[in-house]
Amino acid sequence: MPRFFRRLAEGVFDLADLKVQTDALAQFVSSASRNYELEGNRIIAIGYSNGANIAASLLLMHPKLLSGAILFRPMVPFRPQVPPDLKDIPVLLAAARRDQIVPPQQTSELSAIFSTAGARVTTHWHPGGHELGTDDVAAAKEWLATLSLRDYERL
Repeated sequence: MPRFFRRLAEGVFDLADLKVQTDALAQFVSSASRNYELEGNRIIAIGYSNGANIAASLLLMHPKLLSGAILFRPMVPFRPQVPPDLKDIPVLLAAARRDQIVPPQQTSELSAIFSTAGARVTTHWHPGGHELGTDDVAAAKEWLATLSLRDYERL
């Protein structure tokens, strides 16, 4: 299955490849921001599963690049030795109570990592498994509606 980075087994990431691919994604986002004259860093990453994992990695490795993130079914990509500065960055974690791929404790740990870094974390719990539900889309829409212009402007 196509992925943004290699994994060694289910839920076990190739951390060296994750770093390389996260840096490449950061370069792409930076370049696209310049080329398309995006104002400031008003970029919100939205990812599902492996896409959510690399978006989480992007937040942790390049904290000044994004203004926020909607992460559907993310895992902890890695545990940073030093928390990045994610002060007031809004993050929505959309997890599932019966996810056969991402155990609920992964969501709790990722929330703690982001919160320790200063992010404003909101968690939505889907009652089912790894699939996306209409409740996930509704939660993301509601979360986006609560953001203010201040949330998009990085100091």
